[in-house]
Amino acid sequence: MTELYPWQNELWARWNALRIRMPQALLLKGAEGVGKFDFAMNVAQSLLCEHAQEGSVACQNCPACHWFSQQSHPDFRLIQSAALSANEDEKEGDKKPAKQITVEQIRALSDFASLSAHQGNHRVVLIHPAESMSNNAANALLKILEEPPNKMLIILISHKPQWLLPTIRSRCLSFAAPLPKLEVSASWLQKQNVSSPQALLAQTGFAPLLALRLAEEDAQSIEQYQQLVRAMMMPEKMDIYILAEQLKNIEPTKLINWLQQWCHDLANAKLIGNIRYFAEYADSINALSSKVNVHNLLNYQSKLIIARREAAHPLNLKLLYESILLAYQQTMLKAA
Repeated sequence: MTELYPWQNELWARWNALRIRMPQALLLKGAEGVGKFDFAMNVAQSLLCEHAQEGSVACQNCPACHWFSQQSHPDFRLIQSAALSANEDEKEGDKKPAKQITVEQIRALSDFASLSAHQGNHRVVLIHPAESMSNNAANALLKILEEPPNKMLIILISHKPQWLLPTIRSRCLSFAAPLPKLEVSASWLQKQNVSSPQALLAQTGFAPLLALRLAEEDAQSIEQYQQLVRAMMMPEKMDIYILAEQLKNIEPTKLINWLQQWCHDLANAKLIGNIRYFAEYADSINALSSKVNVHNLLNYQSKLIIARREAAHPLNLKLLYESILLAYQQTMLKAA
């Protein structure tokens, strides 16, 4: 099991303060890629550990910790979709596993709740991510939350808590996992032998685990990202047709997100002198922002919002890319 990440020390201290009056349901919410699942697993193991160490950290040596590491602890349940639980080497042609948590999975908690704890202590349930529950599953969970079992902690891990039923949210103690500071994330990524960590963090909304995944799995995407940035820095030399052809394999939402982040920094640099996503290109962004018309830039950002809505089903991806890149070039070359 993954140990706590460097940016989670304060979060762990907050959790330890809650243990004095243990909630019966916890909504662990925050952006995807900040380590909420690993944090929740550490919480679960620490509650089940027979000899917790200083700071209530699991000892990793007792029988309970051994069972937990082998995914066989009788007082723990992990509930997630079949898609997340599926074996990575699933053969092509097999039926695709469901992406939703089913009502049967939640109803099985009733049987679990009726059992006595194996060690006479806590029982822990993780639901991950909670927003993947079907409507029937969510309603079944609500019934459990209305009459929560004694000494059982239910942890709902959520990237999008607004998608949960308000009645479920109201019965959980909200516990936010914030994005780590940029310097902490960048330092951690460097220790994982990731080059250009700040650029990767910008691409992934400053979520360090998503940045690490991108570095490990998508070298082509990193090159295309850098290619787009180089083109955006010199709009007067941008060949939109060649660039659209070079970028045609990128998912449209990803490309549009990069453009939105770039325009966000252009607007912020012009209006308040702040750059969030592309700090390493600050000189180029400041130079471009001094020439661009704010109203033209805001109009372009509106076009990107519309393009993002339509990106799921583009009629012609290359034409879509040509259109939004041409609009960027025109926006940047108009007189301020």
